[in-house]
Amino acid sequence: MKKVLIPVTNHATLGSTDQANGTYAPELTHVVDVLNANNIGFDIVSIQGGKAPLYGTDIEGDEVNNKVLGDASFQTQINNTVPISQVNVDDYDAIFYPGGFGLLSDLASNEEVAAMAAKHYEAGGIIAAVCHGPAALLPITLSNGELLIADKEVTAFTREEEVDFGTINDIPFLLEEALTRKAAQYSKVQPWNEFVIQDDRLVTGQNPASAHAVGEFLVKLLAESLASNICKIRNDL
Repeated sequence: MKKVLIPVTNHATLGSTDQANGTYAPELTHVVDVLNANNIGFDIVSIQGGKAPLYGTDIEGDEVNNKVLGDASFQTQINNTVPISQVNVDDYDAIFYPGGFGLLSDLASNEEVAAMAAKHYEAGGIIAAVCHGPAALLPITLSNGELLIADKEVTAFTREEEVDFGTINDIPFLLEEALTRKAAQYSKVQPWNEFVIQDDRLVTGQNPASAHAVGEFLVKLLAESLASNICKIRNDL
């Protein structure tokens, strides 16, 4: 069975403010819902382990968010995340980074997680991220010394969306600017519209509206990977 590693943030506030934050629940739950629908397993992990902070858990009318948040198995995972130091990345077929402002303060600069992701990608693995999740791509450096995104087109939460959301003055850094500096190309569409980019085995989504589509792209790539492995096994027989 295919399995996805989901690193989430331990940082519980918006930057250095006291505003409650963490991982934005719908960007996690909508992808988890797609994984569940396709019988794909996942593990939720974090740098420190333990209970992961979530916000956006009470969004009116989001039935998918409510359904996943109400699942006992999901709650067990999000309240008892596995420390990243205990993870063997070779056990996973993909890594998915959900968004939320919290990860701008930890996963966006954590070298241990970045090294794990680099190893995973170079071994043929898939990486996906949505909204602020692509911040976790910034420190990923491959064995040739090049950044993972140096030759990739990516998207992520935009400056306009930060302004609309009222967070532009409190975020640790502007993700659009950071990705524009490091990626081969940063692309975006009008604020709050669904937008997903797949570049090789890297999938990025612009905002919360893109989370479901990111999940679908991820499942598609996992299916293609499975089919490729089956063909290789048959050819080796």
